[in-house]
Amino acid sequence: MQLVCLDLEGVLVPEIWIEFAERTGIPELRRTTRDEPNYDTLMKYRLNLLKQHKLGLPDIQQVISDMGPMAGAKDFLDALRRDYQVIILSDTFYEFAMPLMAQLNMPTLFCHKLEADASGFLVNYHLRMPNQKMEAVKRFKEINFQVIAAGDSYNDTAMLAEAHAGILFHPPQNVIDEFPQFPVTMNYAELRVEIDKASQRI
Repeated sequence: MQLVCLDLEGVLVPEIWIEFAERTGIPELRRTTRDEPNYDTLMKYRLNLLKQHKLGLPDIQQVISDMGPMAGAKDFLDALRRDYQVIILSDTFYEFAMPLMAQLNMPTLFCHKLEADASGFLVNYHLRMPNQKMEAVKRFKEINFQVIAAGDSYNDTAMLAEAHAGILFHPPQNVIDEFPQFPVTMNYAELRVEIDKASQRI
């Protein structure tokens, strides 16, 4: 019984906050964990910016729904789901991701949740649990799945290490250098080849 776990942003869809910053013309929203390592500080900063610019959840979802998945992502995912069970493990939020999930034929997504007030403004966020990508893979293994995981960045490496097979997809060079144990793929054709190889190996 094999299960493929994929990261979302940078693998199937663009980096949502960076793309959102571009589309709204609010460069401060490009700030990521690379700039602010404390996630709570970063999220409060983002929520405050959204409030300042009077952007509520419906406005955000409209912008995100216009983004679309990365080129080739839907075909890759459709083909993968014909041969494997697939779960998306992401540190994004359901309220952001669902317009994009609809464009990907609604794959199963485990992520986090935002809280909006009666006016639609975001007031808080709720993590499903700390280190949820790695913890999810641990639980899948406990119920006897063989897990193949793929992601693109630092916050995926614990998931990749926990899986029976981990694969990097279009990662930055610093991640390639720091995690030489994972095979590197740069496009969907290469990623599918590595998933199939891992499936035969594990």
